Amino acid sequence: MPNKEQNIEELLPHRTPFLFVDEIVSSDKEEIVAIKTFDSETNQWLRGSFPEHNFVPGTILIESMAQCGGAAIKQMGIMDGLFALTSIEHAEFFKGVEYDQPVKYVIKNIRISDKLIKQSGVAYVNELPALEATWLCVRMG
Repeated sequence: MPNKEQNIEELLPHRTPFLFVDEIVSSDKEEIVAIKTFDSETNQWLRGSFPEHNFVPGTILIESMAQCGGAAIKQMGIMDGLFALTSIEHAEFFKGVEYDQPVKYVIKNIRISDKLIKQSGVAYVNELPALEATWLCVRMG
């Protein structure tokens, strides 16, 4: 079980306003559970994407899910080094995610090697799926 108190900034190169992980709730080699709440005040800069609505941009949700997966992999000590999101194989949106709602990501590790991490996940809001995606991250350098 990972140390919840470990600073997310120790796990990822991202910094505010581009750090989209609040907490790694649990993780093992098969599954990761993480949380992110997009606070409406802190993330005001994102609101221009849907000015008439209260939705977090879908691309940001995918980035957040990939960051959660990568942070947990590093926290578990499975991989080290700098990995970057290089492809999104599949993404399907079921509903909009509003600001100030906790998003729970349930992520499956499909393949982990020295050079790549392939994962898939579902983003839940109020226990209902909002997004499902599969992506690939590759070691940089």
